[in-house]
Amino acid sequence: MAFYTKQPTLSAETGTVTFTTTHFSYYAVGYNPVRFNDVAGNAWYHRAVGFIAARGITTGTGDGEYSPDASLKRADFLVLVMRAFGIAPDEPAADNFADAGDTYYTGYLAAAKRLGISRGVGDNLFSPETPITRQEMFTLLYNTLKILGGLPEGVSGKTVADFSDSEEVAVWAVEALTRLVEAGIVRGSDGRLLPTSTTTRAEMAQVLYNLLVK
Repeated sequence: MAFYTKQPTLSAETGTVTFTTTHFSYYAVGYNPVRFNDVAGNAWYHRAVGFIAARGITTGTGDGEYSPDASLKRADFLVLVMRAFGIAPDEPAADNFADAGDTYYTGYLAAAKRLGISRGVGDNLFSPETPITRQEMFTLLYNTLKILGGLPEGVSGKTVADFSDSEEVAVWAVEALTRLVEAGIVRGSDGRLLPTSTTTRAEMAQVLYNLLVK
């Protein structure tokens, strides 16, 4: 059975941490720096990667590396976003996608299907090993936040129509991108949303960081 545990939020502007407790007590803010051999200190994604690694959302790809330029698979993003928001995998996975297999992401796919985070790609398939596109990533993220009642607020002053490639956005991704663009979570690149482009592990880290510290 999946559950949701509200994650602490960090304000980079004020240097404060906000969290919910189940009882009164004394609490301390811990610091758990995590470094990867292939993440340079001056890389644009350095802070984001360190942030999600310190919180156990990702452990990298092995041998002390993060592989920031590697493409991100659909199953991997789903696992990362569910970890980020404290959604546990279904164990055992009673109802699942036909291609969920028996691996590290199996229970997460089952929970995502049950909760409505993902309907898959059709024919009861999720296509877990396929590189995820930007619009797929943002749609899964949006669905997760919507189910948890945590859709971001805020007005960026921008709309999907402001981007030169807005017509490339799939019908099923319009709602998600509209809300995330308006909230300032999705900012695009050089005036484009690049909805059908695949996503790197560095880009994923930055997306989660932007949302979790907002």
